[in-house]
Amino acid sequence: MPDLRIQPVDGDVVLEEWRHVHNVIVPPAAMGIDEVRERAGRYRLENAYLGEMVVGCSTVRPPEGEGAVATVIARVLPEYRGRGFGAALYEKGLRCAHELGARVVETCVLAVNEDGLRFAGARGFVEVERYVLDGETDVWVDLRLAPSQV
Repeated sequence: MPDLRIQPVDGDVVLEEWRHVHNVIVPPAAMGIDEVRERAGRYRLENAYLGEMVVGCSTVRPPEGEGAVATVIARVLPEYRGRGFGAALYEKGLRCAHELGARVVETCVLAVNEDGLRFAGARGFVEVERYVLDGETDVWVDLRLAPSQV
């Protein structure tokens, strides 16, 4: 994929592009730009571009706790799925998680996102929990990468 470029989110224009992709993929967790700025201070956020067009984004939450659990989330706009962009985002995020010392890798997918659940399953993630946030109706799925895959 020579035209695919993945780069860290830095600056208002790319923050807005990350926010757009995130909000399209997970509308129940839609964020304003200030929330994205705050998140960018805690997590590694990246955008994927095909030429100059943003096609996806990712989040890597650094390892936490005794288990050194990191979270890697890759998101690709529906019209760009099935071309390997999600795999490229995921693989880069997984490398980042390992570089940060992750011993366990998790991800989170909105349950209605069947493409996302299939994508995670194809990479060795197994479901560990389904839940609904307080006051909400949307079902979320937490998945963990099988130890042999980390």
